[in-house]
Amino acid sequence: MLPLLAVFLLTVLVLAMPAIAQNEVAPAPAPAAGVVAPAENKVTSDYVIGPGDTLQVFVWRNPELTATVPVRPDGKISTPLVEDMVAVGKTPSVLARDIEKVLGEYVRSPQINVIVTQPTSAYSQIKIIGQVVRPQSIAYREGLTVLDAVLAVGGLAPFAAGNRAKVVRTENGKPREIKVKLSSLVNGGDMKQNISLLPGDVIVVPESRF
Repeated sequence: MLPLLAVFLLTVLVLAMPAIAQNEVAPAPAPAAGVVAPAENKVTSDYVIGPGDTLQVFVWRNPELTATVPVRPDGKISTPLVEDMVAVGKTPSVLARDIEKVLGEYVRSPQINVIVTQPTSAYSQIKIIGQVVRPQSIAYREGLTVLDAVLAVGGLAPFAAGNRAKVVRTENGKPREIKVKLSSLVNGGDMKQNISLLPGDVIVVPESRF
């Protein structure tokens, strides 16, 4: 009986070895799709906060200090323990660091993230003027392009000189003109003309010369 028992146990061990090996080399489960680290979930660094914007000030591990607040006409915000903090003219990351300095008097090593939840200030708008169907200002959003803006205002007007259009952008306090051929983009599909826009850009579409 002893040899038969030994053969049985050896057979069971051989059959179990693949499963054991598979468990030993099984890779760790991949992160769930769509999960983003907190550091990646932030507004682009070139966004400038303006009056009328709505901000979420998130204080890590201190939910009682987290608040959603508007930027007042005087350019300031108030959150728990931090009153009358100037927000206008700052990027979200700069404002977060400034709040951390003040909040550090009450909370040990605070970690803050500022998110612009409703960009409504003039700083966050794109203006489209001249020969378009409905000249107006539209709200800026990340990834906005010239084509998006032109379509949002109804397209080019009948007498538009689309290929003489330009984007006026303020850099370091000085205006810079970027030429863009809107007719080639809208009517000819020239996607090289579909440049990305930044908050505060002005698209100017002149009238045709006869």
